[in-house]
Amino acid sequence: MRARGLTKRFGNLVAVDRVDLEVPARRVYGFLGPNGSGKSTTIRMLCGLLTPTDGEIEVLGLRIPAQADELRPHIGYMTQKFSLFEDLTVRENLEFLAAIQGVPKAKTKARIDTLVEQYHFGDRQKQLAGTMSGGQKQRLALAGAVIHEPELLFLDEPTSAVDPESRRDFWERLFELADIGTTLLVSTHLMDEAERCHRLAILDRGALVADGTPRELTAQLEGRTFIVDTADPRRAQKLIVDLPGVLGVAQVGNSLRVLMADRAADGGGAEHTCRVIDEALAGAGQQASASATPANLEDVFVAVTRGGADQREQAA
Repeated sequence: MRARGLTKRFGNLVAVDRVDLEVPARRVYGFLGPNGSGKSTTIRMLCGLLTPTDGEIEVLGLRIPAQADELRPHIGYMTQKFSLFEDLTVRENLEFLAAIQGVPKAKTKARIDTLVEQYHFGDRQKQLAGTMSGGQKQRLALAGAVIHEPELLFLDEPTSAVDPESRRDFWERLFELADIGTTLLVSTHLMDEAERCHRLAILDRGALVADGTPRELTAQLEGRTFIVDTADPRRAQKLIVDLPGVLGVAQVGNSLRVLMADRAADGGGAEHTCRVIDEALAGAGQQASASATPANLEDVFVAVTRGGADQREQAA
C-alpha cells in the first residue's frame, strides 16, 4: 500500500497534509497520534471510503478511489465502536457478515466454525452480542472483519474501550493474522500498543512527523532523554522545565523524565546535561541525581509533535 502527497481538506481545514506512506505486506503498521491528528481520515481515504482532495493512492495494485469497488472484497475494516447487531447471537452475526461479504454458502459453516474456535466462542455461539463484555465484543468484531479472509485489514483504534488483558489477547490475534499473510494498518493513541507494531507512523495536525520501526524512532533520540531522582519531584519539575533546551518534563512515579530538544552542543554530551540539571537543582536547595536513560516511544511522540510543531510554525 502506497500513498503520495495524500491531502484532505474540509473547507479551510486541512485534515491530512501531503502525507507519504508505504505499508509493507504481512506486517502490523501502526498509526500513532492524538485525537484530531488525521488518523481516521487517512484510513478512510486509503480504503476508498473518502475521496482525497489531492494525492495518489495504490492499494493491492489498485488505484484508489477509482478502483475502490474492486478493492472492497479484499479488505476488512474495524472501528473503535462495536458495530455488530447486539440483538443477534454470536453465530447469527457471523452468518450475516458472511452473507454480506459474499462468502460462498458451501464454505460459510466451515469458516464460521473455524472462527468460533480461533476466537474462543465455542460456549457462546448462542449468546446475544449485546450481553458480552467489551473484550468479547472486540473479538467478535475482529472475527467478523476477517470472515472473508481479507488481504488487508484496517483497524481504527480497535481497543480503546477494553481492559489491558483483553487488549493483550486482541493483539495476539493481530499477529496471528500477520503470520498467515494479512497486512494490518492499526490506528492508536496508546503508547504500549504502538510499541507492538512492526513499523509506525506518527501523525500530528494532519502531517506525517515520523515513520520507522519503534527501535529506529527511539534511536534518533539517543543522548536526549534523562531520569532525575529527587525527593521533591513536583518542585524540581517546575525548575527543570525552564532550563535552556528542555523540551518536556514528566513525572513518572517518584522520578522525572526529561527530554531535551537537542543533544548537548558543547561536546560534553549526556554528562554535561546531567551536570547542568544537578547544579540547577542544587542552586535552588534541591538534592537530585540526573542520569541518561534510553528513549521510549512517548519521548519520540513528544519530540516530533512539540518540536515538529515549532518547526512548521516557523516555516509558515
